Amino acid sequence: MTLLQVSGLTIEDRQGVALVDRLSLTLNAGDILGLVGESGSGKTLSCRAMMRLLPGEGLNIRAGEIRLNGTDLLTLSDKRMTAVRGREIGMIFQNPASHLNPVMSIGQQIAESRRLHFGASRRDAHLQAVELLRQVGIPDPQRRADNYPHEFSGGMRQRAMIAVALACEPKMLIADEPTTALDVTVQMQILRLLRDLRDRLGIAIILITHDLGVVAQTCDRIAVMYGGRLCETGEKRQVLAQAQHPYTRGLIDCQPASDGGSGRMITLPGQPPVAARFPAGCRFHPRCARASAQCRAAQPAMVAGSHATACHHPLTPGRENESAI
Repeated sequence: MTLLQVSGLTIEDRQGVALVDRLSLTLNAGDILGLVGESGSGKTLSCRAMMRLLPGEGLNIRAGEIRLNGTDLLTLSDKRMTAVRGREIGMIFQNPASHLNPVMSIGQQIAESRRLHFGASRRDAHLQAVELLRQVGIPDPQRRADNYPHEFSGGMRQRAMIAVALACEPKMLIADEPTTALDVTVQMQILRLLRDLRDRLGIAIILITHDLGVVAQTCDRIAVMYGGRLCETGEKRQVLAQAQHPYTRGLIDCQPASDGGSGRMITLPGQPPVAARFPAGCRFHPRCARASAQCRAAQPAMVAGSHATACHHPLTPGRENESAI
């Protein structure tokens, strides 16, 4: 069942540059969608638009629809949208230290949401906060509920941030690079926790990441963004095994070999485009070995096949190294 449907989402800055350009994607109930791309590709901006929390001034949603269970969030009043945040959509931020209140205990921050959205008594809200800390794997949750954010390690703060997001029992979570700055062992624990929450609670998750290794371990579907545009989307195994967009193929080739590969690691040439200087046509063409005059002149349309790809010269499985005609 479709939970979230984003159609033609366009976000512009005050100069009229489309930082996110006609983004369309779908999130099904109980699925984990990996939103993938380099820094500046528009991943976080798109998801903040879903929360109607665009950062800074001068950014505006110029077009599109964001439908949650059939309701277009862009048509809601500020008051109704406030009720949607947390209760319908929760967000796990990239840096929990900057989003947890340093002068409130972890338990108080979770309990506050239970009291606000569910009218729980102070005692019940505290008990529920302790239970949520237990669910996200915080040891000795009764005692740790009284701790403050600075008393938690990085991994523990991320778990606490997840507990805060779960306090309102949302239907979907947006997890913005939830494993950034964590060591590998803790990263794996957080990813396992997200999968477990999906399996136990049925929550749909959008996982924002630049790491296809994380996507391969965690997600059901993938949406790849570049320069504010959607390049490719589809079921995870199909996209990873049969990538059709050269950018997706490049991201896959950049992953370290798990079998002890030899030689230098492959990298994508060039740098992601700066918003003020987005190239005409396909925004990836300055870095693409397959680019043609058509790529430089016109933006490719999203074409559905085994999965959807926006490319004038999509790759053919087994012929990834061929040049564009």
